[in-house]
Amino acid sequence: MKRVWIFVLALLITLASFAGAQAKSSLVDEVMKRGVLKVGMDIFVPWSFKDKNGNLVGFEVDVARKLAQDMGVKAEFVPTAWAGIIPSLLTGKFDVIIGGMGITTERAIKVNFTIPYEEGGQDVVVNKKMLPKVSGFQDLNKESIVISVHMGATPVAAAKKYFPKAQLHQFDNDPAVIQDVLNGNAHAAISSSPTPAFWASDYPDKLYRPFGGQLITFEPGSFALRKGDPEAIFFFNAWITTSRDYLKERFDYWFGTKDWKDMIAE
Repeated sequence: MKRVWIFVLALLITLASFAGAQAKSSLVDEVMKRGVLKVGMDIFVPWSFKDKNGNLVGFEVDVARKLAQDMGVKAEFVPTAWAGIIPSLLTGKFDVIIGGMGITTERAIKVNFTIPYEEGGQDVVVNKKMLPKVSGFQDLNKESIVISVHMGATPVAAAKKYFPKAQLHQFDNDPAVIQDVLNGNAHAAISSSPTPAFWASDYPDKLYRPFGGQLITFEPGSFALRKGDPEAIFFFNAWITTSRDYLKERFDYWFGTKDWKDMIAE
């Protein structure tokens, strides 16, 4: 008899929880009523940046605008420093992070991730003069080595995992990261692909990519949402699934070419 009451009590709790979830308005409903999808992102070329006219452009900008268009609403961008982007999402400053955020266990404790909408990972460039030959990870995993990374982003985790003995110089943005290497203050820089490949292309006399050009990590990027809203996850997953052709076309343009380089403001 006792087991029956325990089962009934558990069933009632489950039904109450489900009813509460049903009663709570979904983010999708709120966005549709508001007519605006608020998108959090940071400034990373070519993910998102301002062109010469001061307009936001980039891969994530294209993705967010197409998503909003398909929802029948407008996209409102809320540029946010990467180190504070998850806390800003959790406090409601925007609805979703669309900013090339890689899925990690630490982040998944705080937010819900959609299925991946882009493929990426961490890459490395090395100062030719300071380290003319890097043949393996062991060459960068030394106490004498300095690696420059973007503060609060996944390059930090990659550097600590694969090069734990190296010293880290951490900066608020990617331009400062690569400038540290170009100035000879750091031996190498880690950043999200394809940025290091672009750096090596822009400064072929000063930089090169070791490891045969292979990425050191694989990190699929996903939208990040506040927890407790399964309907929003279902909707965004459905949109990503049905928008694969568009996502690939935009990804190939922004990450497979530099046809957009003249758009960058000086």
